[in-house]
This record gives sequence, C-alpha cells and structure tokens, in this order.
Amino acid sequence: MDGTVLVADDDRTIRTVLTQALTRAGCKVHATSSLTTLMRWVGEGKGDVVISDVMMPDGNGLEMLPKIAEDRPGLPVIVISAQNTIMTAIKAAEAEAYDYLPKPFDLPELMKRTAKALSEKRSPQGAGRTEPLSQADTVGESAEDLPLVGRTEVMQALYRLVARVMNTDIPLMITGESGTGKSLIARSIHDLSDRRTLPFVRAEAADLIALDGPARLLNEARGGTLLLDEIADLPEEAQARVVRMMDAPGDRQPRFIATSQENLAAAMEAGKLRQDLYYRISGTELAVPALRARVDDIPLLCAHFLTRAENEGAPHRQLGETAREPLRQFPWPGNVRQLENVVRRLALTARSEEITVEEVQSALGAQSGGEPVAAGGAPLSTEKLSESVARHLQRYFDLHGDMLPPPGLYARILREVETPLIEISLAMTGGNQAKCADLLGINRNTLRKKITDLDIEVTRRRKLM
Repeated sequence: MDGTVLVADDDRTIRTVLTQALTRAGCKVHATSSLTTLMRWVGEGKGDVVISDVMMPDGNGLEMLPKIAEDRPGLPVIVISAQNTIMTAIKAAEAEAYDYLPKPFDLPELMKRTAKALSEKRSPQGAGRTEPLSQADTVGESAEDLPLVGRTEVMQALYRLVARVMNTDIPLMITGESGTGKSLIARSIHDLSDRRTLPFVRAEAADLIALDGPARLLNEARGGTLLLDEIADLPEEAQARVVRMMDAPGDRQPRFIATSQENLAAAMEAGKLRQDLYYRISGTELAVPALRARVDDIPLLCAHFLTRAENEGAPHRQLGETAREPLRQFPWPGNVRQLENVVRRLALTARSEEITVEEVQSALGAQSGGEPVAAGGAPLSTEKLSESVARHLQRYFDLHGDMLPPPGLYARILREVETPLIEISLAMTGGNQAKCADLLGINRNTLRKKITDLDIEVTRRRKLM
C-alpha cells in the first residue's frame, strides 16, 4: 500500500495496532485520540484515507463526515464502531462513509479495505451535502427499538446490504425463518429510506383478491412502500394481481417488499409461486440469518431485551456468566422472537438481580417441551416419552402464534429425537458401533451413515453390560 492514513480512536491499543500494521504495509500513519486533531489534519490536506471510531471523547465520528466531505471531497472515511446496531451501519451509509466495520474488527479485513480505498482514488461525492444524518435521525428512536443488533459477520453483512438498498426503487425480497424479524427489517428499510414520509402498507390476500383491492392498495400507499408478507402463500389470483400492480405505470408506484420463509426458487419449481412474480419480486434478496447461525449475538440480544423489559417496569436483571451457555446451546426454533419471550419471562420471574443458570435451564426446559432441568441435569419429574413429545410439539406450534413453522418440520423433529437416541445409545455401549446398531435394531452401515450425517462424536470407553 502507498499513501497516508489518518487514524482516530480513543483506544491506545487500537491506535498502536493500526499504526504498526499500516506502517509495515508501506503507509505513512498519523494517529490521534481526538476528533479535533483529526479535523485539523483533514483541513490541512493531510491523509489519503481516514479510519475513525464513532464514539470519541470530544465528539461523534459520524457527525464529522459531512464536514470532511465539505473540506476534502472524495476523501474515503472508514468508520469502525463498537455500537453494533443496524442504525450505526445505516447512519454510516447515509453520511457517505466509504466503509463500515464493527468492533472487534478483523485486522486483515480492515487492511484489505484500506488498500482498496487507497487504490480507488475516489471521485468527489460528498460536496454539497447539507443533511447527511437527518434521515436516520427522524426515525432513530423507533428503529433502535428493533431487535436488529449483533456483531457477528452475518449480521454486519446484512446491515451493509440494508444500507445499500434502502434508497433504491428495485423490489426487495426478504427471506428467513419465522421469528428472525423479516417484517421488522422491511419496516426499518421504509422508515430509514427517502420514502419514510409516505405510507407503509401491508397487503393482505383479501385486499388483493377484492375487485377494487389493488387500486385501493396503490392509492393507500401513495408511492410509499407495499409489503407482501409470505408471498409464496398468496393464492394464484392474488399473485397475478401483484404482477399487474408491479407492471402498472405511474409516478406514484410504491416500492414492493416481500417476505418469505420458503426458498422462492423451490416454491416456483413446485408451482406455489408464479414464475413472472418470482422474476419481478426477487430483484434483490436479503437473507436474514437464523439465531442459531449467530449464537455469539445472543448475549447482546439478551442485554437488549433485559433493558427493554426494565424500561417497561420490570426489575433490573442481568445474566450470570454461566447462565449464558444454555442460551447459546439451545436450537431456538422460534429465533429472536422466541429468545425475547424467554428473556422477558426471566426478567419477571428471576429471584434476584443476577439470573442463574438453573433459572435459564428451567425456562428452556419449558420452551423445548421437556421437563425443567435441575443443576445436576436430572429431571424434576417424569412422564411418558409420547406425552413429552406431544407437549413439545404443541408448544412449538404455540410459539409461532397464528403462523405455521418453517417447512421441513417432519425432518427437524426426527433429527431432534434421533440425535440424542444415537448419542446415548453409543455412550451406553461404550462407543461400540456394532453393539449400538444391534441395540437400536438397525444395520451397522445405516448407523455409520447417521453418525456422519448427524455429526455425532463417537468415544470408545468401557461398555455397560
């Protein structure tokens, strides 16, 4: 790399690490803990790239971006921040930051993006901006209430994609399991976009099928946003009318956003989704990750929900260190919505300020349909397996309210039963696969395949006779 990098961060360790890494890469580096100093350097014409933290002792780094753009049009600014919410990414994009990375950041990734910024020699884009943050500020309070927080890479990638597409007119498809927050993301995109002063309308199947339904919806949206929830579940007639709505000319055409739990390509192949609708609505796809794909965000989400509960009148509560692990290990079929329900219940029922591991295990036992589990792992009561499974399934459906769970329930339930059955059988036979296959009454090759497919670890030890 060749160029001068200005680094602004109040953490001395970060300044040292970045200075050493960038210097070794061939850059000149000026590092400071003060935004005032950074702005003086920018005004003096120093630097080819800026790397700045958001929260600094003497100000907010994002609020400096318009001034940097005014003084030095085209100077790339890479924002780094420990405030790992969707609003930080959105505000960074609206303030025309060159790039955004969450803390703790991956140093090689930051170096790669810095090299890219230096090589591009960006053309001026920021001149003339007068209200870079006003769009986000108008909805900041409501958007911050959304459970869209996380520092995992899958969530950061989602934030960056939201920031890129929110002010475009192309149709948007948001996919993900039930409880991941698809509709919330659709609403936040509208509230943060340049259509935020226009209506946000949710289209129901009955509205689309009614004789004057499409015209009424378009008139109600008035160029705002029209949300089509679970688009693959719409009847054929409703889907045909959506196609005609999307093709209708006019200056007040709304932005179309659809959500779906299903794989739309598979739904189209199965005849559940019209081909012409699929090609129109899938202009850009946002895939919302399941909670089990970002377990490192669970402590962050729990803190968010506990704070929300406290603000609504619940006692102050916090998770003990050991209480977090059962939450990380739970499969969360209901995703973030289910986690919020569990945490809010714990906020009300915990006996002391610190929520214990036993309280978490008891709450999760109720969620999974099993018995509450004591600290030693023994059930507090017994019941028939069929009764336990029936209770588990009923609560699983209850978690989804008036919506059905994601497709593939049969395979998921069998897997949940099959995995512990094989694991415990292997443990009881000392890891002897021949004896375990005989115990289960299945072929040994079948057992081997299931061990591989279910990613079961086999440990050899003394057999139980």
